[in-house]
Amino acid sequence: MSGFLLRVRGGFEAAHHLRSYLGAPEPSHGHSWRVEVGLRSAALDREGMAYDFVKLKRALDSLAGELDHRDLNALPPFDRISPTTERVAEWFFERLREALPDAPLAEVTVWEGPDCAATYVAG
Repeated sequence: MSGFLLRVRGGFEAAHHLRSYLGAPEPSHGHSWRVEVGLRSAALDREGMAYDFVKLKRALDSLAGELDHRDLNALPPFDRISPTTERVAEWFFERLREALPDAPLAEVTVWEGPDCAATYVAG
């Protein structure tokens, strides 16, 4: 599909640990998490925009604020499941879909460091 792919970035600082990494709980540690949201649109509105960056950035920053300077393992749903980078990406995707039902959400990528990321893609 030809069209436009928009990207907005945000971030947060948080600790986490995996509940069973190689068979044992991992020590708690922190990351400077980065989140990138991708929207896909085939068309532009009357203003010439595929989607409003400001609206998307506000929603992303609000969600990131819920996690900032927290232990992810203490927050639902990660108090029950390991907060892997993959699951954090899915969490952002699902929460953004709820907050912005009109947004043509395509993907969310979460970076837990400069070299490691996971992307959740719309199905």
